[in-house]
Amino acid sequence: MIVKTKKYKLETGTYIKIGLLNILKEQWWVFLIYLALCAMYLVIPSWWWIIGASIALVLYILFWVIQFAGIPQLEQNKVLFEKLGYEIDSRQILVKVSTKQGMPITWDMVKRATVNKNDFVLVVSKAQLIHLPFRIFNNENQIKFVETILKRKGLTK
Repeated sequence: MIVKTKKYKLETGTYIKIGLLNILKEQWWVFLIYLALCAMYLVIPSWWWIIGASIALVLYILFWVIQFAGIPQLEQNKVLFEKLGYEIDSRQILVKVSTKQGMPITWDMVKRATVNKNDFVLVVSKAQLIHLPFRIFNNENQIKFVETILKRKGLTK
């Protein structure tokens, strides 16, 4: 079975939000470093530990916000933010710009997938992701089929 979706345009705000949440989930250990630096206040009492650690954390998050805000501005990534159609089967995801132009993404290129309340998020790399909201599918069976593929490939639990 091949699932053909409606055309969908990924908005830059949605991309930034999903990408930032993905990076924060992936690099959760940064907050442990932040807490360890703040705990240095107990060893050497000085507010500078907390202030310095907070500044470093804000700069770290700002770095990733700038990265995700800059990706839509790059010429080579403009295609990701156009209206795209998707053909999904058990072998690959075919990202289609038009009926004649497309790019296949095999399932082994996808590192992780998340099934949320209203969408699928397929993570290809730290900065590349595929966002598939449920509204682009034609019926409930297509959503269940994609969910089954994700479970079979070991991308979700």
